[in-house]
Amino acid sequence: MKKLTKFFAVVILIIGCSFTTKAQNPVKVGYIDFNTLLAAMPGIDSVKIKIQAYQKTLTDQMDAMKAEFENKYLDYQSQSSSMSDLIKQTKEKELTDLQGRIDAFQQKANQDLQTKQQELVAPFIERAKVAIKEVAKEQKFTYILNAIEDVVIYKEEADDVMPMVKKKLGIQ
Repeated sequence: MKKLTKFFAVVILIIGCSFTTKAQNPVKVGYIDFNTLLAAMPGIDSVKIKIQAYQKTLTDQMDAMKAEFENKYLDYQSQSSSMSDLIKQTKEKELTDLQGRIDAFQQKANQDLQTKQQELVAPFIERAKVAIKEVAKEQKFTYILNAIEDVVIYKEEADDVMPMVKKKLGIQ
């Protein structure tokens, strides 16, 4: 019986110590608006310019293809009354094929633009994440949340880590 009492006393002592340990290390939550941080990072403006230039080349190509389609369509409309059925079918197939190429190009261009954007922004995202992790460790944060609208619905007063991360990245 004495052994059983000692065992329970040790278990209660261990449980009590674990609760006091947790009480001494409270959860510390901070937040940051990740998009605002990215927008403030040095060099991100040149990335935006590169993305816009790439987008313009894709748009110019798309416009040229649409203009070609429009010219061929107008030509078809103006001459369709004098065309034989075989020529009409050939022209209609040509227009349909061209429209298909335009649609395929637009879809591929959107994918390429997204890929290019991710490729150019990835190093900035990685640098920002590293700085956030370093600030979290230095300031002993348990969690840092992204404070983008609708991601955090409720928060008690917490620490905005933006100033500390900007300082870590050398941003004014």
